[in-house]
Amino acid sequence: MVPPQDLKVDVVIPALNEEKSIGLVLDAIPKGWVRRVIVVDNGSTDETAQKAKDAGAEVIFESRKGYGSACLAGLAFARLNPPDIVVFLDADFSDNPAELPRLIEPILVRDAEMVIGSRTIGPRQRGALLPQAVMGNKLACTLVEFLFDYHFSDLGPFRAITWEALERMSMRDPDFGWTVEMQVKAARLKIPSVEVPVSYKKRVGTSKITGTVKGTVLAGYKILYTIFAHAVDDE
Repeated sequence: MVPPQDLKVDVVIPALNEEKSIGLVLDAIPKGWVRRVIVVDNGSTDETAQKAKDAGAEVIFESRKGYGSACLAGLAFARLNPPDIVVFLDADFSDNPAELPRLIEPILVRDAEMVIGSRTIGPRQRGALLPQAVMGNKLACTLVEFLFDYHFSDLGPFRAITWEALERMSMRDPDFGWTVEMQVKAARLKIPSVEVPVSYKKRVGTSKITGTVKGTVLAGYKILYTIFAHAVDDE
């Protein structure tokens, strides 16, 4: 599929000390599909911001730490000149940015307003998705289906969503609950959503979440808290 000439796609990439991978990510984003790439430096102490600028990204800075905080800052910047579609992508080069059109196509043919790139149904390098991530994903997705009657197989960060749907969601979570908040709100608002398989490989560098015991525990707690908080609010 060739992207429509008037299609405006912005990519938002939260980044924290990813100088070794950010250039690889930006170079792999397919040309012609993206209007601009917004890299949100979330307090890096290395050359992440400079390398992102050198690769052609628009770089903004968010001092409040947290994955969700960085995403919210990226959306606030995008809101000054809104796109049609936002793609969220991690800066660690574990996802394959070349697969971006795969996430956008269901939106273009009006099959969905949100598309999740699922690592669990796509091919992945052995050891790329750690056991705690696999188990946490399965539990969270099972709960979402049970409580909200929306099926997902993954909380993967590589995702595309229309700007209109994103604005309806009024996203708020500043940290680990960002991805599941988006999926729960899609379920509550009955936003048409699909999954597409994406490939996944070991990240460049060490994970700041599943790579540590503290990060794993905090992320797991926040994800479950977010699901149940929205379930209670829905009643």
